[in-house]
Amino acid sequence: MFKNILVANRGEIALRVIRAAKELGVRTTAVYSEADVDSMHVHLADDAICIGPPSSADSYLKMEAILSAAEIANVDAIHPGYGFLSENPRFAELCESCNVKFIGPSSEVISMMGDKNTARATAVKYGVPVTPGTDGIVETEEEGLKFAEEMGFPVMIKATAGGGGRGMRPALNKASFVNAFNAARQEAEACFGNPDVYIEKLVENPHHVEFQIVADSHGNVKELGERDCSMQRRNQKIIEETPSPLLSDELRQRMAEASETLVKNIGYENCGTIEYLVDDHENFYFMEMNTRIQVEHPITEEVRGCDLIKEQIRVAAGHPLSEHVMASSPRGHSIECRINAEDPYNNFAPSPGKIKLFYAPGGRGVRVDTHVYSGYEVPPNYDSMIAKLIVTGATREIAIARMIRSLNEFVIRGIKTTIPFQASILKHNAFRSGDYNIAWVEKFLASQPAPPDGLPDIMIEEDL
Repeated sequence: MFKNILVANRGEIALRVIRAAKELGVRTTAVYSEADVDSMHVHLADDAICIGPPSSADSYLKMEAILSAAEIANVDAIHPGYGFLSENPRFAELCESCNVKFIGPSSEVISMMGDKNTARATAVKYGVPVTPGTDGIVETEEEGLKFAEEMGFPVMIKATAGGGGRGMRPALNKASFVNAFNAARQEAEACFGNPDVYIEKLVENPHHVEFQIVADSHGNVKELGERDCSMQRRNQKIIEETPSPLLSDELRQRMAEASETLVKNIGYENCGTIEYLVDDHENFYFMEMNTRIQVEHPITEEVRGCDLIKEQIRVAAGHPLSEHVMASSPRGHSIECRINAEDPYNNFAPSPGKIKLFYAPGGRGVRVDTHVYSGYEVPPNYDSMIAKLIVTGATREIAIARMIRSLNEFVIRGIKTTIPFQASILKHNAFRSGDYNIAWVEKFLASQPAPPDGLPDIMIEEDL
């Protein structure tokens, strides 16, 4: 087992890794920007090293600063968390060259599956269904328009180096194609430093379903079921649940087998997620593979009785998958709400600032993953997620009721959050019946009248 792990991330995921490492008896070194000096992960790590100013480009994305910190702290492994450098093959390669274990797959596999166009070709090679689309990168708008007209609208233009909903634009017809094509390229260049895009047939009103897998260096591969991530706004996930209310047992089995087949054939090691679009006719299409831990991994942990971060660390240290993970089967239903520092009734504008009071819900089947506390200053420099609320129940109905209760018990004063908006979704008949897809949230928002005096129509304790 490792002696000292550097956590190359911030916020709740950094704290999550630190706690898992401590339970394995491993020391931890946190890195932080000047904006994060008061973050909980800095206080709870065994050591902490400042790596730069608030800007991500000058801190959490600065490879040489992180590797210098790793050398100073004399660590033998680096956990990248999610986001930032977690899917950067160059960073993984640098770790390998410095004899520091990157807790994730190899740089070669990250390169293969991190480039969406290559990942798509790999999926085709191993018989995993993909949406119809271009065979490679589309260089010009003229080339793209010709392909789209031949295949038929609507289409989706996607950044080959994309992720997190960035560099994606739908084109519903010929008139909208050029603007969508150029917008996707510009955003891809700005976010990933790579303007390359490809084109797929747009699957209208699909569900977004992903399968969690974990694999070791001893040939063991285990799929740990699916998560339904269809509750999205602008391709950003809001609420996730497992199991999916959409999938039949037969479809679930087919998707699980496809996921395991792909992972085995590419020689994957560590945790990863295969993401699919699923239509109303039980057709599923490979979308991408995330070669890292996902934000929503806790709901899988809750229904499977395992710790995926511990498993990542154990696998990276050369251990086989734990017996209880290999033998795990799903039990119950789990839902996660991403609590963001945003004003949902002002176009989800970011709401940084000082948290005057933070009171987390509790009780049976309730878990809160967060790095914030009363008095914490939410910085404006990073992603707006400040907590994850995870609830688990014996049935989906129990889990929904428990989530509504927990949201109404959650008190965060001093900033705006998405809590009241998520409570309104959980109470809606469409969510309760499972009759929703990735387009539902936008339609729901469009149908909502402006709340009186800027307040939500569902009052919770923080508003009283």
